Amino acid sequence: MAASLFPFKTGLTTPQTAKKADLLIGGIGFTLVIAMLGFGLAQMPGFNRIGQLACSLFLAVLYRQLVGYPEALRPGIQFASQRLLRLAIVLFGLKLNLEVVFQQGLPLLARDVATIAFSIIATLLIGKGLKADFSLSLLLGIGTGVCGAAAIAAVSPLLNSKEDDTAVGVGLVAIVGTLFSVAYTFLRPLLPMSALQYGAWSGVSLHEIAHVVLAAEPAGPDALALALLAKLGRVFLLIPLSFLLMYGMQRARRKAALKSNAGRSAAGNVSEPRAAVPFPWFLLGFIAASVIGTYGFGTWIPVPDTALQNLSTLTGFLLTMAMVGLGLNVNLRELRSKALRPLLAMLITSALLSAGTWLSLTL
Repeated sequence: MAASLFPFKTGLTTPQTAKKADLLIGGIGFTLVIAMLGFGLAQMPGFNRIGQLACSLFLAVLYRQLVGYPEALRPGIQFASQRLLRLAIVLFGLKLNLEVVFQQGLPLLARDVATIAFSIIATLLIGKGLKADFSLSLLLGIGTGVCGAAAIAAVSPLLNSKEDDTAVGVGLVAIVGTLFSVAYTFLRPLLPMSALQYGAWSGVSLHEIAHVVLAAEPAGPDALALALLAKLGRVFLLIPLSFLLMYGMQRARRKAALKSNAGRSAAGNVSEPRAAVPFPWFLLGFIAASVIGTYGFGTWIPVPDTALQNLSTLTGFLLTMAMVGLGLNVNLRELRSKALRPLLAMLITSALLSAGTWLSLTL
């Protein structure tokens, strides 16, 4: 009896528990090391335009191809790619200022809605014409329309996406977004646009917040402020989009389950199956963090600016570690042919989105 109540005294389970803890900590530490290497790489000229997220992801993919997957550290790596990913998404909500979106960004929300709808629909339609992988095309459409890597990371659990699809989607949207943001800076002096028009163009059409900052900053503080406001509206729309995707997954599963039971329904006693999709509790955390960051910090919760900056840095590192975990699951030999067509679909969609947004702002 004593042995069953206090298993640690038997000496049987304690080593197993300790080994699991070591593998968990070791895997997390491994993702942290690659994330730190990616951070260092992102400080170098050229790579600083890509950012630490993409640099760390590329290092993880490179490690997988050259060395292989570190099986012994799998528990910690999976913890980083799943649990830390959700925690990072929750903390990412602190960056969304709801007050700014509601008070000043409402006129831009219509454009943001159009951007998201166009990006998803166009990527899927073009991808279908190119016979591209549907799951990866959907992730790239969402990343293009909403907020890049963060959006892909947020919706992939809702869509039951494979981890390698998520990692490839994050990497592709980072590369394409960087290329487009650099192209914007070269096009700015050549296009007949005011600084504010250029800022709105950047915020409505570019992929990630970092890409928007990179493109809009040379146009001045007013252009950058408007660009970030437009981008915040797209981040805000991640919330209703996620619930729509969850509802769509529920319906799709229910239909599939009903169809599989169609042959047995004639015999009777076949009730409608319950096709449950796991509720995204982390999304509620994202909403709560947005509310706290908007109405709590600086008012009834005094937080120094340095603490907010450190929290933002922590969020970036957690998201980077999660991307490392995802990147280690990428086998380029298997995905080489799978990713090319979705990439082409995203490139065409991004070009159409940029051209259409520019025309709508200047005509």
